[in-house]
Amino acid sequence: MRILFLGDVVGRAGRDAVVTRLPGLRRELAADLVVLNAENASHGFGLAPDMARAFLEAGADVLTLGNHAWDRKEIVPYIEGEPRLIRPMNYPPGTPGRGATVVDVPGKGRALVMQVMGRLFMEPLDDPFRAAQAELARHTLGPHGSVQAVVVDIHAEATSEKLGFGHSFDGRVSLVAGTHTHVPTADHQVLEGGTAYVSDAGMCGDYDSVIGMQKAGASIRFWRKVPSERLAPAEGEATLCGVLVETDDTTGLAGRIGPLRLGGRLSQIMPGF
Repeated sequence: MRILFLGDVVGRAGRDAVVTRLPGLRRELAADLVVLNAENASHGFGLAPDMARAFLEAGADVLTLGNHAWDRKEIVPYIEGEPRLIRPMNYPPGTPGRGATVVDVPGKGRALVMQVMGRLFMEPLDDPFRAAQAELARHTLGPHGSVQAVVVDIHAEATSEKLGFGHSFDGRVSLVAGTHTHVPTADHQVLEGGTAYVSDAGMCGDYDSVIGMQKAGASIRFWRKVPSERLAPAEGEATLCGVLVETDDTTGLAGRIGPLRLGGRLSQIMPGF
């Protein structure tokens, strides 16, 4: 199974780039499954239902959220009726939506996609490690298992927490992809047990910015600790950032992982397989 994971979509620049380029990119990479973090799509804060529908129509199979999950209140009724949109599973019981979903992958079987949110420098949610452990106990990975691939989006600030999570579940999931920091890391690798890993997939947005937001307004906050106007997304050409993973059909684990950076200011790279 070939899995394309794209990092946080930020603002209109990121939205337009994804909607325009994803259909062709999916064909070019022969991606069987596309997972997209969409929590910053609406002006950098949250996701609106019409944007979610546009991403799904463009070729995304599953959308993930994060700490900005509830910034657009209209997403609450939408998430209840759309199983392809998930939020971190370690939100407290009773939180709207779901933290995991199983989708059919034509010709390849089924894939479990789940999301957890880290706790270092983040909200004090329930334990993401134990939440993931409980969800994985409900599934078996492999050609004759209940799912043929498992993708985890860990939405977290600290690379140490992300790496600890990756190593904890090495050999049990196909891909652990970090999101939230909006900066692509160069540590993509297949861990010893066969799990593909990257600390942060990067963002789909304008990199002439401060993590996707306009430079002046974002930078001045570090000079003056006083209230300022609301941050606004940068609107230049976006770079699509993510990773492509190819799994082994005999195990469901990863055989290869490669980075993707397409368009915009960053150096361009496409997966070499």
